[in-house]
Amino acid sequence: MTDHSSLQPAIDIEGLTKVYSDGKVALDDVTVSVPRGQIFGLLGPNGAGKSTLINVLAGLVNKTGGTARIWGFDIDVNPRNAKNSIGIVNQEILFDPFFTPLETLENQAGFYGVPQDRRRSMELLRAVHLDDKANAYSRTLSGGMKRRLMVAKAMVHSPPILVLDEPTAGVDIMLRQQLWDYVRHLNAQGVTIVLTTHYLEEAEQLCDRIAIINHGRLIANKPTRELVGMAQEKLVQVTVERDVGDIPTHPSFEKVELSGERTLNITFRKDRANAGQVLAAVQQCGFQIVDVVTREPDLEDVFLNLTAAAA
Repeated sequence: MTDHSSLQPAIDIEGLTKVYSDGKVALDDVTVSVPRGQIFGLLGPNGAGKSTLINVLAGLVNKTGGTARIWGFDIDVNPRNAKNSIGIVNQEILFDPFFTPLETLENQAGFYGVPQDRRRSMELLRAVHLDDKANAYSRTLSGGMKRRLMVAKAMVHSPPILVLDEPTAGVDIMLRQQLWDYVRHLNAQGVTIVLTTHYLEEAEQLCDRIAIINHGRLIANKPTRELVGMAQEKLVQVTVERDVGDIPTHPSFEKVELSGERTLNITFRKDRANAGQVLAAVQQCGFQIVDVVTREPDLEDVFLNLTAAAA
């Protein structure tokens, strides 16, 4: 991927705050930058403030304080240029069910003032595998097809930034893979992607960098591998040669659970012990080891630890 680190961020947010009329604080002094050319994950529990942040960028929600720039354009000073620089795929499926996919894209291109000779509606439909449905009523499309149409709709004005808010909710595995293939293709073409998803495994595989928001506050913002590396707990599954009666204890064990009659699931902290010490402790407890399986920490472990700590 091209190094864009020396360039202005794709999205630059400083001290963003949103307080609703009932006093609910949806965004609390959020400061975050999205580097150009990356796939950037924005994660958080339900109600954390992710959709509010996206709706502020889209111009659908008025912020209470702070600044936000999209591709260098302040959303207050240059709202038109800011909106032209971003395409947003919302969680909700929004288009006229009586228009065909082709008409939907043509109308959206017209809203953005894209000249006829620069429109690429059929190209976009081919890219999201909907060209064979170009002239079918949109209401006849499956849920997965509708979501892919939403992605194409967001790209009609060729924005340099694409925001995907829970794009694979309710989409089967095959269609999800097609969508991610297209997202990777767009990113390879230079499009910056901002992704929210509850599928943390997807975020870990796709995203260059991940920010986590909880209760309206930013609680993490790191490169994905660095974020995953924050997880301290590791699991080792040990199968022993005889039935386990009393579950063994040892200072190096954080937690021990019995799985079947002869398998121990032992959780330990990497900052206090290593796998070799844990296995030695099992042997000290009088067990001969038959098999060992380890599980590395993943993004889900980090996410749960961080959001629990910030609750």
